This record gives sequence, structure tokens and C-alpha cells, in this order.
Amino acid sequence: MNVRIAKSVLVAGMLSLNFATHATPQQWELTPETQVGFEIKSMGLSIVKGKFEQIQSSMSFDPAAPLHASAQFVLDIKSLSLNKPSLSNLILGEDFFDAEKYQTATFTSCEFIVLGPHHYSITGDLSLRGVTRRVVLDTILKPSISQPQRLDVDATTVITRSDFGMKKAFGGIGEKVNIVVSGQWQLK
Repeated sequence: MNVRIAKSVLVAGMLSLNFATHATPQQWELTPETQVGFEIKSMGLSIVKGKFEQIQSSMSFDPAAPLHASAQFVLDIKSLSLNKPSLSNLILGEDFFDAEKYQTATFTSCEFIVLGPHHYSITGDLSLRGVTRRVVLDTILKPSISQPQRLDVDATTVITRSDFGMKKAFGGIGEKVNIVVSGQWQLK
């Protein structure tokens, strides 16, 4: 009889441990102040910066179990604002974003890898101009010191424009594009 009780206690303990290690991830969205955009060299000297004003975002994340996390973004291409407004027609036109035909860009994660404290490699699919390529975001996600319901985020990756069907070496605008996410995730 004692053996049967001991087995029951052991099984119950294993079940409670199993449930504890599979906590429900929290649901997050980017704050309106978060910047999602890009930086690209123009004629080798100046930097063209773009920021998407309209973003739909969601992240399922539990810092205790980051391997089960996921993140998604949908960027409204026509909401792009540039630090050089004179380039808007060129960058939103057919040779680059082709905003009339492709109105959104999306990112969907497929893997979160822990690199260190609050440091992650997030692999996902970036879809832009009807082309989908795998990219890796080097990401810092850490609790905000001033706001406990938020996570500070800094994430970057580099893509090649022509991989997404954008004209190569056109108008002095560089081929390599730095994509940047900087701001905060807040609990939904």
C-alpha cells in the first residue's frame, strides 16, 4: 500500500512539474511609439531612413519559456514616412516597394533561440513585394525598468533589396538595407 501511495505522489508531482514548465505565454503588442523601419545608404554618403506609421503586431512570449514564443508584424507600405520626403515617389514606386500592387509587408517568426540574458535570435519569414525570404533578427527583449507591463525591444537584421525584387543599384540607393525595430512591447 505504501508503494502505491508513493507512486501516486510521484506521478502527481511529475504532472504538476510538467504544467509548471509549460506556462501560458503572455500576449503582447508593440506600443504606438515603437519604430519599425529601415536605414539604407544613398550614394554611399547619406542615410535614407524610413518608418512605418501603421503596424499590426502580436507576440506570444513567456521569458521563462522563450522557445515557445512567436511574433508577427504586418506593415502598411503606404504609411511609410521618410527622412527625405523627396524620395517618397521613388521608394513607394514600382522600382522599390511598388506600394500600389503590394500594400503590406509581413514578418512571421518560426524560431526563438536564446543567445544570452534577454538576447535572442529570432528567425522568421519576411514577405515583401510578393517574395518571401528567411531572415534572422538579432533581438534584445528585456523588462522595462520604468514600466513593468512592458518589454524593451531592439531588433535588427540586414537584407539585400534585389532579393525581394527591388531594382539593383538604382538611383544611388544602396543594395543592403538595415531593418530596425526599436521601442517596447506592451501586454494586451
